[in-house]
Amino acid sequence: MSCLHQGPGRTFHLFQQALITEITGNPFALLSLIAAPAVLTNAASLLALSTSNRFLRAGERLRAVIAKVEKAETKDDKKFWLRHMDRIEKQASLLLGALRAIYVSLGSFVLTSLVSIFGAALASQQFHPWDNFMMALALSIGFVGAIAIVQGCLSLFRATRLSLINIHEEADLIRQRETACFTDNVD
Repeated sequence: MSCLHQGPGRTFHLFQQALITEITGNPFALLSLIAAPAVLTNAASLLALSTSNRFLRAGERLRAVIAKVEKAETKDDKKFWLRHMDRIEKQASLLLGALRAIYVSLGSFVLTSLVSIFGAALASQQFHPWDNFMMALALSIGFVGAIAIVQGCLSLFRATRLSLINIHEEADLIRQRETACFTDNVD
């Protein structure tokens, strides 16, 4: 008699047995089930820590640029530092958005682990009607976490690009001033 003629409950039970056999027979499958949530949670935690530091550094940089705006002697210098201030403000907003997304991913990965543990406990107690729901719930929450961490990383890329623009402009300003100073000293 084939699985199709035995009803959906029997088919699911055979699928579950095949999955258990695959997990116990394949050390990489078991390692993935155990390590994936831990690695993702750890990665999200480190990303949150480094993003928090970058956010605080952007605030310090903004205060330093505000002081330069107030001390600017020419209109061009003032415009130059105001452009930097605008970029740093945008960068801080991007970093805050990235931090928010990373926190969502961190919470999602932790919740995925908890749902998986709870689902495994229900499965061991033979509550089969909940198995599909718990698997779908864990996968859905895990996908939310993955999407959030990607969104956070994209915001970090954009914030880094703004920093790089400011660095290039400041380096150009220093080169211009040094060239002008060198030219004045030669005359």
